Amino acid sequence: MRPLNPLPDRSVADAVAGRLREAINTGDYAPGDRLVERTLAGQLAVSHIPIREALTRLQEEGLVVRLPRRGARVAELSPTLLEEISSVRAVLEGLVARRVQQRWTAAAESELRGLVAEMVAAADRADVTALLALDRRFHERLWQLAEHSILLEVVAQLRGRIARFLAAATRLLESDDLRAHAESHRQLVDALASADGRAAQRAMRRHVEIAARRIARAEGIEAIR
Repeated sequence: MRPLNPLPDRSVADAVAGRLREAINTGDYAPGDRLVERTLAGQLAVSHIPIREALTRLQEEGLVVRLPRRGARVAELSPTLLEEISSVRAVLEGLVARRVQQRWTAAAESELRGLVAEMVAAADRADVTALLALDRRFHERLWQLAEHSILLEVVAQLRGRIARFLAAATRLLESDDLRAHAESHRQLVDALASADGRAAQRAMRRHVEIAARRIARAEGIEAIR
């Protein structure tokens, strides 16, 4: 594990949680890694209190687990958890698709197609870091276009719980599969741009299910059907 850089003077529990969340989602802390309060407090130059509060917050988000006499650890992914998260995501992302379609504009279509073009270019040059960042921007833009703050918050939290696993799985893809992953977002835009609401929801559900199967293969767990 790489040590974390000290936080600036404004350090609070929110900042600690943000720093730890980022380290978990980027893979600096791997699933199962211990999160020792004393070590984290020293690295971030804060007291134990904000560390404890931050770990509690991350536990509520599902990123951290606490076990008796074993302390806090980065949460691991089980087949059941992946299935539960993915099934709920499929429903909620379907709602996102429906709301986006109801608010569809030429400007939104142009913006999303521009992001897809950047994703394809990143895939073609095997720049997985850029591809992952663009993928996140694409979905965040969809959530914004849905114009539903609670929905955005819940969907973002669910995706956040598997973001690090999705990133790791994407990094294992071959060049053709990277391009196919990027192109799948063009298919989403095509479905959203159509007048067929059911097609848009089906496309989004399929997108979520494909991501779940990719994670399952990478993690060596039972495939999601």
